[in-house]
Amino acid sequence: MATRSVAVVSRERSLWIDREKSRDPEEGPFSSARWRRQILEARSRNGTPREPEGGPPEPPERRRRWLLPLSLALAVAALALAAVALLDGGGSEEAGVLPAAGGGRLAPTQIGRVYDSAGPGVVSVQAGPAGGTGFVVRRDGTIVTNAHVVAGAETAQVRFGDSGALVEAEVLGTDTGSDLAVLRVDPGSVGRLRPLPLANSERVRVGDAVVAIGHPFGLDRTATAGIVSGVGREIRAPDGFQIDEVIQTDAPINPGNSGGPLLDARGRVVGVNSQIATGGGGGNVGIGFAVPSNTVREVLPTLSAGQRVERPYLGVTTAPHREGAEVQEVTPDSPAESAGLIPGDIITGIDGRPVRDPDDVADAIKGLEPGDDIEVEADRDGEQRSFDVELEARPQGGP
Repeated sequence: MATRSVAVVSRERSLWIDREKSRDPEEGPFSSARWRRQILEARSRNGTPREPEGGPPEPPERRRRWLLPLSLALAVAALALAAVALLDGGGSEEAGVLPAAGGGRLAPTQIGRVYDSAGPGVVSVQAGPAGGTGFVVRRDGTIVTNAHVVAGAETAQVRFGDSGALVEAEVLGTDTGSDLAVLRVDPGSVGRLRPLPLANSERVRVGDAVVAIGHPFGLDRTATAGIVSGVGREIRAPDGFQIDEVIQTDAPINPGNSGGPLLDARGRVVGVNSQIATGGGGGNVGIGFAVPSNTVREVLPTLSAGQRVERPYLGVTTAPHREGAEVQEVTPDSPAESAGLIPGDIITGIDGRPVRDPDDVADAIKGLEPGDDIEVEADRDGEQRSFDVELEARPQGGP
């Protein structure tokens, strides 16, 4: 029995070898089907266990012959797909059109955040041929702009946003001495209002970052940015007098920005853009001036009530002198003329406060009221003299 089993196994191996030599899995005398039948018949005759249906496993050498080409083909296909994805940017590409880069909105800047926060509170102002900018300061529809923007008009047209409709605004009051004006719109005609907070302009320092928002040259709402270039400047007001404590900035300001807010990095108003130095041209040269927010805070209640802002008035023009402030000109019919001051007098003190330069003269009467009495000490031809002066209200027409 053992001999017959060995013979059967030997016969099976011989058939398997012959099948490999044929290299034809389907046809011929040694096809796969015929080989299986012969093996099963031989085992049935000799009583040996039947081979599983799949036949004997293929030799390792044969498996390697077809596994290696298949693996290489899959690897090449994967690399090709990856290359297509990189070139296409992850999406389809039309002929001749470059795809848009992926990703959402660019990272916001601090300037962008200030614009997003304060922009809705900035308006375009139109009064006759003049045009400028304004900004909301109260939820009742109160708006601040420059006096020279409304130019004495009783009403103006304002527009909220870049596509909003024009809304009529009443001019409540103007102050040519500070170049400020207050308007008011009906809150029901514009919906939700965004008042802008007023900062303490005394805390503004050179180098602080600032953003100007306005409507230059009639363009839609525009933002520019820069720094505070100087503080404590003086500019000439529409009435011919000086505006004190003005903020200088290099943030680009152009015609049409007048009356718009100059904002700090927290979106608070530090000044009202009012004038620019043009250098003989008509556009921005990097020097702009803003009326300080503390001046806005001072005149807002009076102008909102439709009243006139009255400032004390002495009536002299002075220049620096080594001993004080030298009187250059005395305005006719002014308090100074009535008290006896003349050109050439050197003011050395006011109400006991020493005067070292012209700024000290302005500071001495700031905060006083028309009708208040002051004592002016002056040197005339080497002789010290004293003059009692009753201050009057500053004339509207200028010095």
